[in-house]
Order: sequence, then C-alpha cells, then structure tokens
Amino acid sequence: MAKIIAVTGKGGTGKTATTSLLIRYLTKGDKIVLAVDADPDTNLPETLGCEPSKTIGDIKEFMHDERDNLPPDVNKESILEGKLYEVLEEMPGYDLLVMGRPEGSGCYCYVNNLLRGIMNKLVSNYDILIIDAEAGLEHFSRKIFRNVDDLIVVTDGSRRGLRTAERIRELVDELETDVSNIYVIANKVTDANRERISSTAEELGLELIGMVPVDEMIVERDLAGEPLFDLPDDSVAVQEIEKIAQKLGL
Repeated sequence: MAKIIAVTGKGGTGKTATTSLLIRYLTKGDKIVLAVDADPDTNLPETLGCEPSKTIGDIKEFMHDERDNLPPDVNKESILEGKLYEVLEEMPGYDLLVMGRPEGSGCYCYVNNLLRGIMNKLVSNYDILIIDAEAGLEHFSRKIFRNVDDLIVVTDGSRRGLRTAERIRELVDELETDVSNIYVIANKVTDANRERISSTAEELGLELIGMVPVDEMIVERDLAGEPLFDLPDDSVAVQEIEKIAQKLGL
C-alpha cells in the first residue's frame, strides 16, 4: 500500500514549492513515487521543470462528452484507465499526473466515480503518492483519493496563517476524511518570528513539524520563472525539507 502525503495551504504560502522539494528529496531514494498536481492553478509542473501536454481534466471532459456515444457493451472504466496512462508523465525518479479541471460545464460525478476506482488501482503501483492539493480539499471531499496518511498544511509565519491551518484541520473533521496525521510547516521563517510561530502553533494545538527559512535562492528562481527541483544541496530550504522528510519517515 502506498503511503499518501497531501500538501495544502493558501496561495502564497509556498505550498507548491514545499511539495516540489519533498519530491526532490524522494527522487534521491529508492522509492517509486507518483506526484499528483491536484491544484487547479497547476503550478507544480513549472516548479519541477516539466510541461505536461494533457491533464485528467481533459480526460474527464472527453468521457463526459462521449459517454452517450459509446456502445453500451464497452467497458468505460477500461477506456478511462487507458486515457489515464496517456497523461501519466514519466520523469526521472518519479511519475507525474496533473488533475487540471474540465473546461465544459455540467456535472462530472459519473466520471469521478469511474476515476475513483482507477486511481486506487494506480496508486497500488507506487510506494509513495504525494499530492499538491488545493486549500479547499475538494478532491478529498469527492473521495477521489483514498485514505491520507499525512496531511501537511503549509503556512506563513503570521497568526492568521496558523489560524488557517487550524480551520483546515476542522474541515478535515467535517468532511469525515480518513487522515491519519495532520502536520504544519511554517514557511519563509525569520529569526525574528521563529519563536512566536512555535508558541502560537502550540497554543492552537498544531503539530509543527518544521520551519523553512526564507531562502533567497527560491526568491530568485521564482522571479526568473526557473524550476526549484534543481536547487543546490546548500539551499537552506532544501536542508530543512530534508529534515522534515526524515521526520515523516520518507
């Protein structure tokens, strides 16, 4: 059974950068890794340095439009599964799936139901599934992904950001989603706010698993539109993410 890790957080907190650096760490081991970009903004491929041509959203739209045109005796799940492998990007050290979103209007519940079983089957081929999730946890509420082992909430150093992490924890309980552990990573931390972040997290009952310092290398690459995947080992963010990954048992 694959270990499933989902990374969530508000825009601008460094959620996708954190996911990218966790994937970077995982590629250095012997685990078989599947990365899933489940955020409709689809920023993960750029931080990894790849450009997928199609998304699962494209497949869902195809199946939605063609469902009434397919012969009744055709196995629609097999068709969807074949299409899914068409959009699976094989990268050095990991595979990548981009969820995207369908362009058309209407209900995609039919396709989601088919996709749920196929995703569970696909995940069984991997040691680790790591998901760059949207803050609203929409994909979890649809139950497209099965039980989540570790949900990581990335936040900035503000009290408001940590409150957001608290609300995400409450949302998980409301959705009755099967999440074994919820952790918080504080990102863009400075010496001035480090102690306050730690005390606020403790006050809110949040399990703070790491604090990633402000990293000028990431700032420069973001401005230049360059991938984070090939950051050097002496990057302070890379070093902290390595410690966090080890705490997670990766």
